[in-house]
Amino acid sequence: MKITKIEIITRSSKLDDLMKALNEIGVLGMTVSQVFGCGLQKGHQEVYRGKKYDINLVPKIKVETIICEIPVEKVLDTAQRVLRTGNFGDGKIFITELNDAVRIRTGQHGPEAIMDIPGEKAEK
Repeated sequence: MKITKIEIITRSSKLDDLMKALNEIGVLGMTVSQVFGCGLQKGHQEVYRGKKYDINLVPKIKVETIICEIPVEKVLDTAQRVLRTGNFGDGKIFITELNDAVRIRTGQHGPEAIMDIPGEKAEK
């Protein structure tokens, strides 16, 4: 079974909608980071105490998830449906095939390392 990493970089304001939509299709595990970047938006100019400053990096969020059972196209279609506004800054999605994954606690490798174990609950 193939293991795939999907990285989604988009507007911070879209995080809740994206997480809800991904959860609805079965994507439960994800890592979210606040990031800064530039692309076609090229940042913006701000004035502080009468002096202009170029702000070249725009704040974004990066959502990373690893999948093996859910089809990649389903994740891509869902993310694009939720995130697309048609304006610059909607973001990018990167897809990477992974060689392996390891669950540190049990030593499991491959798809078993990222799948939830039925009946098992996380400690609080």
